[in-house]
Amino acid sequence: MGLLTNRVERSEIKAGDHIYTYRAIFAYSHHGIFVGGSKVVHFTRVEASSRLNDEAYSLTAQCPSCPDCGFRQPNSGVVLSCLDCFLRNGSLYAFEYGVSPSVFIAKVRGGTCTTAASDPPHTVVHRAMYLLQNGIWTMTCSKTTARILPSLLSSPLKLLMPSPVGVATMTAGMYCMSRYATDIGVRSDVIKVAVEDLAVNLGWGNTEEVATPENVNSNKQLIR
Repeated sequence: MGLLTNRVERSEIKAGDHIYTYRAIFAYSHHGIFVGGSKVVHFTRVEASSRLNDEAYSLTAQCPSCPDCGFRQPNSGVVLSCLDCFLRNGSLYAFEYGVSPSVFIAKVRGGTCTTAASDPPHTVVHRAMYLLQNGIWTMTCSKTTARILPSLLSSPLKLLMPSPVGVATMTAGMYCMSRYATDIGVRSDVIKVAVEDLAVNLGWGNTEEVATPENVNSNKQLIR
């Protein structure tokens, strides 16, 4: 994959791959785990009200090609969908793991790669299906850019570089270095925890069986 894009063809991805697509005309990227069988496990927002947001609504609508599409546990943010519904006519991209620091910094957009090594595919699929079966709710929002850019533009550094081009170059450079410093592959305060241990520590509870992409054929098979 190149520095400008991580775009791939459907035939190139395999179970356990971390994939993503862009929403709202490249305004943000939406990520998921490809678990095989043209199915993706990914996160969506869960609103406090009964009204579903646009992302969730599109996945709960009846999918003519995949009867399992849109499955989720009650009030869960983890959803199983077919690849077509996940992409929503967008292009398919593969998240890169184990890239060098120079490649990471050179990437035009954040959220496309990491210096950290990827777990084995079977571990990744197991983790995704465990979260799906147990109905784990989560919502994350990265505001790194929103915090960094205003501070850089108001920094005394711009006094040393009055040229707009100079300010833009410095801003881009500082942004890339900030992304690198917070990358999970660089941070020393990150500990890898098995998803089962995480569930116990957070009081999510245990289940006797973890779902697999093949046995997700109906809600009754997953709800225990």
